[in-house]
Amino acid sequence: KMGEIGQLEDEAMKRKQRLANLKRKLQGGDSDEPSSKSADADESLPQPIFRSYKPITDELTENVLPQAEPVDIEGQVEDSLEKSKEVILQDLDFMNLAPRKPDWDLKRDIAKKLEKLEKRTSRAIGEIIRERLKGQDLADAVTVGASHAANPDADED
Repeated sequence: KMGEIGQLEDEAMKRKQRLANLKRKLQGGDSDEPSSKSADADESLPQPIFRSYKPITDELTENVLPQAEPVDIEGQVEDSLEKSKEVILQDLDFMNLAPRKPDWDLKRDIAKKLEKLEKRTSRAIGEIIRERLKGQDLADAVTVGASHAANPDADED
């Protein structure tokens, strides 16, 4: 506890010193330093740079940027025209250019759910077959399973 009190006293002394320095700075700044501060403020202001504006006053003409010279691009245009005349059909994959069906995103989104349902359906079919095996003769169950395997479209109603 004694160390904490000493630390608190040190912090209080530092605060008092900062406040005294700030007070001296404020009092001293009001009396004789405003002229030097305004000179510093003038020097720290950014100078305008004129790209497309021509200033009227002579003081600002030193900040005018020189006019940019236009670049001759005829050669570049001719090169691009020559390249566009060449037909590049070998690189095109027409399968990627074909429009997608309107429901492609729906099919993509439910693909995982359909896989789960298919697994559940196959399990349910297996359980039904096992129940019939228990209740009936083995031969009858095999014929039922074979008829179901031969006619898978009949169950999808």
